[in-house]
Amino acid sequence: MADECFGHPRLTAIYDPLDPDRGDLDAYLGMVEEFGARHVLDIGCGTGVFALLLAGRGVEVVGVDPARASLDVARTRPGGERVRWICGDATGLPPLRVDLATMTANVAQAVVDPHAWRDTLRGAYEALRPGGRLVFETRDPAARAWEEWTREKTHRVTQIPGVGSVESWVRLIDVSRPLVTFRWTYVFAADGQVLTSDSTLRFREREEVGADLVAHGYEVQDVRDAPDRPGKEFVFVARRP
Repeated sequence: MADECFGHPRLTAIYDPLDPDRGDLDAYLGMVEEFGARHVLDIGCGTGVFALLLAGRGVEVVGVDPARASLDVARTRPGGERVRWICGDATGLPPLRVDLATMTANVAQAVVDPHAWRDTLRGAYEALRPGGRLVFETRDPAARAWEEWTREKTHRVTQIPGVGSVESWVRLIDVSRPLVTFRWTYVFAADGQVLTSDSTLRFREREEVGADLVAHGYEVQDVRDAPDRPGKEFVFVARRP
């Protein structure tokens, strides 16, 4: 099931305005060019930011996400008709033969169940053409990113057109490695409504991810640094032979 920030209509409407800087996607856009990908599967596409960037460049894109509210936002964006949107996950895709499959941001870590993770890798593999690649990022557990997830360090008030002032912050709920659970709180000044969204991420070691990929038939071609978070993430490039 999707977290509330992706599945609640009022929260999905403010998801992108609360975090408008998507410089993290630049590396993925670069890899689309690097690998000459013309057909892309965006797993966990959310509100469609990356999928629509690709569609605007003439790439054929399939965006899949389990949160219907997020897809509703994606479909109504300019250019939304250029993307094939699927409500679901990588385990139940129609027959595809894409050049590149992506899991941007926290998507890979949000698949916390080991069985679901293996099924996701298998589904992405089956969607790739021979020679196609799966690329995704995952935070390096050694960087202990969760230590920054406090109200003091994340509190902000954002003015959103048509919505008004929204106060938001995050705090840790539990750290039981490899799982980390945290809660976002949102306060809408217009009517005082308070909404929360709990999320859990799985922090996998580099060797664990590499072994999982090899076990599912991939060749691990590269493990890169994330340009926007140097020293804090692994960016995996895996190829279907």
